[in-house]
Amino acid sequence: MRRSLRLATVATLSAGLVGLGAGTAAAQDVEVAEPATFTSMFTAMATPDMVVNNDGVATPGEAGATGTFHYRINSETEVICYDITLDGVTPPYQSPARTATHIHEGDAGRAGPPRIAFPNPEDAGDGTLRSEGCLQGPFTTGIMANGSDTGTGFTLARIEADPASFFTDTHTSTFTAGAVRGQLTEVPMGGVETGAGGTTGTEPALAALAIGTTVAAGGYALRRRARS
Repeated sequence: MRRSLRLATVATLSAGLVGLGAGTAAAQDVEVAEPATFTSMFTAMATPDMVVNNDGVATPGEAGATGTFHYRINSETEVICYDITLDGVTPPYQSPARTATHIHEGDAGRAGPPRIAFPNPEDAGDGTLRSEGCLQGPFTTGIMANGSDTGTGFTLARIEADPASFFTDTHTSTFTAGAVRGQLTEVPMGGVETGAGGTTGTEPALAALAIGTTVAAGGYALRRRARS
C-alpha cells in the first residue's frame, strides 16, 4: 500500500529555515500529487564518511548515522517524488539554504551547489526521521550564487543524463558540512516492467527498491523516456 502523500503548504515548507538572506525569496517549489508515470528512478545510500566540506576536504558527518534517499522523476513535467529516511541523525537541522536536505550537483569527493531543497525529515514517533512527497519545479534553494538562486534553470533531465554527478545529503547544526551524504545511483526500470532481466547484476538493495517502488506507485507505469 502506498504511503499517504504528505502535502505541505508553502508556509510549512519554509518553517525552521536557517540563514535565509534578503533577496532569496523566490517562488518556492510546489508540492504536487504523485504523477502516473516516471521517466527514471534513483537511490542513494548516504553515510557520514562520504561528507566533504566546501573545499572538498573530507569532513566526516555524524558517526553511526545512515540515510536512505529514494527519488522518482518525471522529467517531462519536472516532478520529483522523494522518500527519505534518516537513522542516527540528530537535529536540529541547519543550512543557509531554504531547507537542510538537498540534491547537490557534484562528483564523489567534491562539493557542489544545491539544486533542489526538500522538506527536512521529521521524527515518525520511533526515532526514525522521514520525509516523503513530490515537488514540481521550477526549483529553488534559497542559496544565491552570481546573483541567481542555485536552483534557477535546473532541470531534472540533468540528473537523468549524469546521475553520478549528483549527491544528496542533510545538514545539522553540529554537522554543517553534512551529517550523511550519498551519490545518486540509477535504478534500472526495464526489469521492473518486464519482471525479468533488467536488474540482473544489480545490488539486491536496488532491485528491492525498484520492486518496492512499483508497489508504492499503486501499479502505475514506470516509463523510460527515449534519450538521444
